[in-house]
Amino acid sequence: MNAKPAAPARPFEPAFVAALTQMFEERIAFNQLLGLQLVELAGERVCCRIDMRPELIGHFQHQRLHGGVISAALDATGGIAVMAAIGARHMDEAPEQRLARFTKLGTIDLRVDYLRPGVGTHFTASAEVIRLGSRVASTRMAFHAADGSLLSTGAAAYIVS
Repeated sequence: MNAKPAAPARPFEPAFVAALTQMFEERIAFNQLLGLQLVELAGERVCCRIDMRPELIGHFQHQRLHGGVISAALDATGGIAVMAAIGARHMDEAPEQRLARFTKLGTIDLRVDYLRPGVGTHFTASAEVIRLGSRVASTRMAFHAADGSLLSTGAAAYIVS
């Protein structure tokens, strides 16, 4: 039996993308402190970038990124993926209405597996929503070095209502 391919996701409106990006990069102070930048935003996947800076080093002799930076970046990326999935689910609403849906979003569980040391000039964190329920969303995340090597993986659950 041949499965019918899924219809391509409708792209977000520029106003929605701009508001979500501003919230993520500027209004969430900790994301701003980390230097997280949203580089890809779609209903099914998001990707963020973080540049290495001296204040993010956890091991000064080896110039390794602090593990807390990695876990925070994965958590934030998982959270913005949930926001994007909620936004994609409610495309019939105006951007302002969809943005108002994120007020109750919060992390309820986070697991990070550190696979390799965080060494490099910059890093990317990506996330996809595995399940978006009416109360809880589950995500899967990955953290890569500039050369593409997988440094950490994560999984998280977020309260959405």
